[in-house]
Amino acid sequence: MSTPPPPPNPPEGASIPSADASTILSSFTTFFTLSLHSLLYHRGLYPPATFLTARALNLPVRQSRHPGLCTWINDAVSAISLQLQKGAVRRIAVAMHAPKSLAVLERWVFDVEAFPAWGDVARETDPAWEDTGAVNFEVEDQDAINWTDVNEALRGALRRIAYAGESMPSLPEGSTFTLAVELRDEAPTPIGHPQHWIPSQPNLQPPTETSPNQGSSLGGINTTPIRSVRAGPLFFECWIEQGPAPPSS
Repeated sequence: MSTPPPPPNPPEGASIPSADASTILSSFTTFFTLSLHSLLYHRGLYPPATFLTARALNLPVRQSRHPGLCTWINDAVSAISLQLQKGAVRRIAVAMHAPKSLAVLERWVFDVEAFPAWGDVARETDPAWEDTGAVNFEVEDQDAINWTDVNEALRGALRRIAYAGESMPSLPEGSTFTLAVELRDEAPTPIGHPQHWIPSQPNLQPPTETSPNQGSSLGGINTTPIRSVRAGPLFFECWIEQGPAPPSS
């Protein structure tokens, strides 16, 4: 199994202007929301009839029409956005689970370790903001961010995710999914009321010095890269980790 390459080291000690930072973060969370809807459609987690065809990033995209699912996705992405603002997230993963056993069949991973901390944007939205030491990027000129290039990069990534999702063998009927964030080592645990996050099972937590044997479901038996994305000051990578096939019934 090949290991995805580490992200490049960003420049240190500067920051994105607040207005640009907010727009960049919004662009990514919109992209991730579209990716999540697309994965749920192409991996057959919900019936095709419950999706409509919409248009975003100048692409035809699938969007769930289920009110409860849409609310859940929006709440989940908002919770992820808050952790991104703090510079607390290393990776975001959409895990597909087998019915009954809940074994991990696939993980769609978004590696955001090279993201900047959002500084004033995080402070404005969370009074408990804490600097985790994540690196900031510098944008000297507010016109330095080419928003056309940003949208094109995100559009290309969304297209590749949809293609990968529809090209893979179907999941077993009744499969389900979870959404998880892997925190940076120095990031505080997101606890509080209401509690949006709960600890994942040990097989989905990276090994640590005190628990070196956990994380058996990470990496899977096969890793397939999807795309490395440079969108303005953002850099992230996407890949698929496939677990063992479930036993036939």
